Amino acid sequence: MGFLKTIALNLDALIGPGMMLLYPLYASMRAIESPSPLDDQQWLTYWVLYSLITLFELSFYKVLVWFPLWPYLKLLFCMWLVLPIFNGAAFLYENYVRKYVRIGSYVSSNYSAEQRRAIQLMSLDARKAVERYIERYGPEAFDRVIDAAEKEARKH
Repeated sequence: MGFLKTIALNLDALIGPGMMLLYPLYASMRAIESPSPLDDQQWLTYWVLYSLITLFELSFYKVLVWFPLWPYLKLLFCMWLVLPIFNGAAFLYENYVRKYVRIGSYVSSNYSAEQRRAIQLMSLDARKAVERYIERYGPEAFDRVIDAAEKEARKH
């Protein structure tokens, strides 16, 4: 029974580095190489949250030493952030962080007031696509797209 007790007491030290560092490192490298921005969002958000947790631990180490469940709670939270079945980091970003990022985001003054207003309403991914479209076809083409969308909206 002593062996199982030792494993149970050190579960965070055995599983933690692989779950909180090795797997996210591997998945982040794969995300860099993939064309989809969704996995980038998941892993960038994970690393930001992991950094905040680490800063919290470093700041409150003397208090956390007295809280024996902290390593296990941290491990469970990081597992929720990391595991693909949950995608917790992406969930937190979509539901809590993104609305604040979009409010304060910068739109170039190279665009007309109408174009800036339309671009500010878009998600970051859509904004990148629009900026590429404008670079390729010019701002007049984007104006035509906006006009067509407004006409279509008025029909319905």
